[in-house]
Amino acid sequence: MAVDPNFKRGPLSDLRVIELGTLLAGPFCGQLLGDMGAEVIKIEPPGQGDPLRVWGRQPAGEPSLWWPVVARNKKAITLDMRQTEGQNVLKELVVKADFLLENFRPGTMEKWGCGYEELQKINPRLIMIRVSGYGQSGPYSHQAGFGAIGEAMGGLRYVVGDPTTPPSRVGISIGDELAATFACLGALSALHYREKTGRGQVVDSALYEAVLSMMESLITEYDKTGYIRERTGAILPNVAPSNVYKTSDGLVLIAGNQDSVFARLCGAMGQKDWPKDPRFINHQSRGTNQKLLDGLIEAWTQTLSTKEVLNFMDKFAVPAGLIYRAPDMLEDPHFKARESIVTTKHPYFGDLKMQNVAPKLSESPGGIHSAAPTQLGEHNNEVYEKILGYNAERLTQLRTNKVI
Repeated sequence: MAVDPNFKRGPLSDLRVIELGTLLAGPFCGQLLGDMGAEVIKIEPPGQGDPLRVWGRQPAGEPSLWWPVVARNKKAITLDMRQTEGQNVLKELVVKADFLLENFRPGTMEKWGCGYEELQKINPRLIMIRVSGYGQSGPYSHQAGFGAIGEAMGGLRYVVGDPTTPPSRVGISIGDELAATFACLGALSALHYREKTGRGQVVDSALYEAVLSMMESLITEYDKTGYIRERTGAILPNVAPSNVYKTSDGLVLIAGNQDSVFARLCGAMGQKDWPKDPRFINHQSRGTNQKLLDGLIEAWTQTLSTKEVLNFMDKFAVPAGLIYRAPDMLEDPHFKARESIVTTKHPYFGDLKMQNVAPKLSESPGGIHSAAPTQLGEHNNEVYEKILGYNAERLTQLRTNKVI
């Protein structure tokens, strides 16, 4: 599937987002909204741009391989928010926008005279999406807060990794992306409220709170039992069997912890008496004997190839799978059938593969209708002329004053 410039944009196609901020948390929220069809106008400082334009695994001097994903479906304009004239231009755009998305340190927008109190006066329907490390209030709100700090403060870093090593990184910028996802959820909730009341509001998404929201019963367990979750590697304590097991030629992940699924796993292994064994008869007993049970299962999987184990699991309806890397995803027939990975056109890289839009909607699906802008200010003329009605003289003045 290639990017189709004539693709009918998704369910948010009548909405306009002004995206401020840099790097990942704010821009990923903008990507999510753009994937669902919103017109996303990304503002970057003149002559500077978003640092994500140069982040990634590409050789120095070449375009970023990260930027084409996070900046897809966006229009890029330049605007110097540190100049009064730039702040005034932003306010003109706000009048014609549904959302203003920013991920600066709290107080930055207010310093520029563009806090919500000011902006709602010119557009009472505006929904202001604010993503930050610690939120817009509280004693830490003024502090700089990157995703890694939010992951640590929200409790995730402590529980990730092997118990014999220091806390680990998940492997992706999960704190930023969770904060962005919750920001998007909040924005759409605020949009529904606006439909009923006609009033906009502020969506305040803090990195550490987004991570905390995903920590399941971590707080409640400590509150009632004093239990503190620790790093446990591939397992979740007292939930068994659910682990990565060695085969004769690799690894396979099997999740058979529910009673009925465990019974089917036992059938696949030829151990039909195990579901009645007091050591394995229910969730609690299997949790108590987790190490023993995992050892018994791996003793069986090691006698078989990975393919043979997976065939058994499929036959007996036991959830199981491989631990995929990028090459596995690109070759998998299920990924291909659902178009989970899309091929886009890029002016420098040519055909460029990336993940497609999720989730899929049956009536009004989102999609990738435009590749990421490669040039700073690539859409200056389109946005400033068509949306704000600036003429050539006004544009020349803004460029002369280095406002755009």
